[in-house]
Amino acid sequence: MGTLVGHLMAGMFFLFFSLYYSVLVSLALLRGQRFLIPPLPPREKRGHRWWQRVPKDGVVKVVFPLLGILPEFFYPPGVNRLTMVDWEDPRRPFVFKDNWQHVTMYAFFLLSGVVDIVSQACQARQNVKLERAAEALAFYMLALLMAMHGENKSTLEIRVHVLLVVPAFLVGLVLTIEVWVPDQPSLWVLKTWMGLVLSNWMLQLCVLMYAPPSGQPWRGENPEDLSFLIIFFCWHLPLGAALLAAVYGLCSLWHHCFASWRETLGAKYQPCPTGEGKEECEKLRAGAQLQDGGV
Repeated sequence: MGTLVGHLMAGMFFLFFSLYYSVLVSLALLRGQRFLIPPLPPREKRGHRWWQRVPKDGVVKVVFPLLGILPEFFYPPGVNRLTMVDWEDPRRPFVFKDNWQHVTMYAFFLLSGVVDIVSQACQARQNVKLERAAEALAFYMLALLMAMHGENKSTLEIRVHVLLVVPAFLVGLVLTIEVWVPDQPSLWVLKTWMGLVLSNWMLQLCVLMYAPPSGQPWRGENPEDLSFLIIFFCWHLPLGAALLAAVYGLCSLWHHCFASWRETLGAKYQPCPTGEGKEECEKLRAGAQLQDGGV
C-alpha cells in the first residue's frame, strides 16, 4: 500500500530480518564458525516429523509477504484491485500500478521463503546455493522495482525510492557471491550492514513522506530539501554500522557470560572416579565446597 502503514509494514519486515541476521553474524564470528548457517544433515538424520524440518525463517518469509499482499488487493474492506486492466475503458489501460509493483516485490520474497522450505524440508539434501540465489533474485527485483517506482511521482518520492536501490542491490550482489563463496565473514557483515541500512531508510521514508517531525511536508522542488535528503541517507550508513556493532556487543556479552556459566557448571560437576576410595571422593567434595564459598 502506498500509505504510512504499508511502508511501515515493509520496513519492519526488513528490519526484523536484518536484526535476525545481525545476531546470526555476531554469534558466528564469536564462535569462529566456518559458515553463517551450517548446512543441514541429510533428511534421514533429521527429525521424522515434517514440522521439525520446516525452517522457521522460511515460514516467516512466506507469512510476512502474504500479510503485505492481501491489503494491497483488498484494503480497505470492499475494495478489489486484482484486475490489471480496465476493461470498461475502450483504451484498455493498466490500473493499480503501484499496488501491483508492491505485490511483485512481496511475491519474490515469498518465493524465496518457499524455496527455503522446499530445500530444507522436502529435498533429501539441502540446496544452499538455490536458497541464496532465490534470495538474491528477490533483492534484485526490489532494486529494479524501486528504480521504476518513481514513475509519475513527485521529485521527493523519486529520490527517496532511488536511494533504496543502493542497499538493495548491494545485498543482492553479496548474496550472489555467497552462492559460490559462502564462508567469507566480511560478506556476512556487509550483507547485514546493508540490510540494516535498507530497513532503516525504509522506515525513514515513512517519516519523510507521511509524518515529518516539523509538521511541514518536505518540498521536493526545493534543492536544499533534496540535498538534505542525501545527507540523511549518508547518515544511515554509520547508523546501520553502529546498530550492528551494538548487536555484536550484546551477543558478545551473552556469549562470554554463557561460556562462563557452562565452565562453572562443569567445575561443579565432578563425578567420583571409579575404582578409587572414599578419601578421593571426600577431597573432590571439599574442593567443590571451597569453590562455592563453603567451609
